[in-house]
Amino acid sequence: MALAGQIFNRRMLWMLLGCLLVFGGIFAFKVFGNYMMNQALDNMALPPATVTTARAEQQRWQNTLSAVGSLRAVNGVDVTTQAQGEVQAIYFESGQRVNKGTVLAELTAAPETAQIEVLEAERRLAERDFKRISELYEKGVATLRELDQAQATLDQVVANLAVQRATIRERTISAPFSGQLGIRQIDLGQNVAPGDAVVSLQQLQPIFVDFSLSERDFSRVQQGQGVTLIATAVPEKTFQGRITAINPTIDPRNRTFILQATLENAEQLLRPGMFADVSVKVENFRTVVVVPRTSISYAPYGNSIFVIRKADKEAWEKANAGARNRQGQEMQPPDWIAMKRFVKTGEVRGDLIEITEGVKAGEQVATSGLLKLRNEGAVIINNENPPPDQLAPKPDNS
Repeated sequence: MALAGQIFNRRMLWMLLGCLLVFGGIFAFKVFGNYMMNQALDNMALPPATVTTARAEQQRWQNTLSAVGSLRAVNGVDVTTQAQGEVQAIYFESGQRVNKGTVLAELTAAPETAQIEVLEAERRLAERDFKRISELYEKGVATLRELDQAQATLDQVVANLAVQRATIRERTISAPFSGQLGIRQIDLGQNVAPGDAVVSLQQLQPIFVDFSLSERDFSRVQQGQGVTLIATAVPEKTFQGRITAINPTIDPRNRTFILQATLENAEQLLRPGMFADVSVKVENFRTVVVVPRTSISYAPYGNSIFVIRKADKEAWEKANAGARNRQGQEMQPPDWIAMKRFVKTGEVRGDLIEITEGVKAGEQVATSGLLKLRNEGAVIINNENPPPDQLAPKPDNS
């Protein structure tokens, strides 16, 4: 029994040793394979990235003060009624353009018109009485008191006539100025009260824009200064105007003051209530270095840019000795490489952005394909279809 137990233990030991050798061999093979794969990947260089490029330019930009403004009509009101009554006639269509004095609607005025006839009869009678008493007074038959009383009666009737005619005119609703009507607010046969809205009327040419600037800029603006406006509702067009009014007081709550500029609006693309970006042109200019906005890589830790420069082929060959492409061929030194730089940006105008630090005028920067680039990586330049780089872009340039 002891001998059988020894034989069994020896067999178990040899089986364990065999398993260890098998699994150890498999593990060693995996490690060796991964090592060789890593070596191959380390020696295989990434292919050059194709990018478009542009030169950092030095330009002279006119200093501007930026603000957000709200458009307002030069004249804009809700045309209302001055009297109470039933709408008898409507003479306009919603959205129609009208001139000053155009009759828009009329209220019924039959009782008032009938009262005019009564007052006209009283006026004729008062005129005859005054004429007769005047003749009697000249003959010494009538007294001065009678004459004065006749004159007063005539004057009172004439005044009542004027009041009644004014009352009738109040029942005719007219446009107080030329402009464009809004949506009709009344219907035929409707009974309206004084102050009820009939229709909105807006004068759209020219048009105002109201905006605010900081108190520190108060001395930098004056009436007549030019402004440029871009409305979010009409992004493809830029509007020019001039400052026509400056509020003389500063708001103590936010230390700003209000300005008003007037703009031509012949095409009536701008409408009251629209928001717009307003730029006020100040006199002095400044020299800036600009690049296309597409060349900036934005990140929380800082904005960066890739500068494209000629490759040092000798240094590249030393740093990438033995590098091979995916086909196993030896990599050739590139003509261009990308160098990543962190930059500080400034004002944005159109397709261009100001670089205050990090790039010099004349340096070549990548403007597309940034996600494929790496620091000191090889690049191929293809500028057949470059991104837009206009200072004042228009739809035709996009």
